[in-house]
Amino acid sequence: MSDEKLLSADAYRAIDKEIAKYPEGRKSSAVMAALAIAQNEIGWVSESVVEDVAGYLDMRPIAVWEVATFYGMYNLEKPGRSKLAICTNLPCALQGANKTVDQLKLKLGIDFNETALDGSVTLKEAECMGACGDAPVVIINDREMRGKIGVSDIDALIEELKAR
Repeated sequence: MSDEKLLSADAYRAIDKEIAKYPEGRKSSAVMAALAIAQNEIGWVSESVVEDVAGYLDMRPIAVWEVATFYGMYNLEKPGRSKLAICTNLPCALQGANKTVDQLKLKLGIDFNETALDGSVTLKEAECMGACGDAPVVIINDREMRGKIGVSDIDALIEELKAR
């Protein structure tokens, strides 16, 4: 790993806390947490992030890429200013998620895994978030969950996201 640091000292301290949860010599066990910490700071998992995390955890970059590409929670492309992920699994679908998705796509002028032309919102399809009682569920910027999001909520939600 080069002497030039990609992440802040706080991010490396957070990764160190994750490493400390595992036995000596098992730094690589903290790879998911390290990627999440880096993504939270940088906004996405770029090639530079993968190389930095790999170096910090004494892993090969391909091993870090395998983790980053396997799990849907990592942004492998730079997202818009806001990222909106909506669950389309059966419980959410039964509560109108598909109609909500159609309205989102129409209003944003994009499909899943695309970003609005103004760079404001990236739309992602999400797996079950474990909040089926509040279906349909969305997560904003990987941090804020909202439930019972229907077609009638879309205009206000998009305006809010565009204002961020």
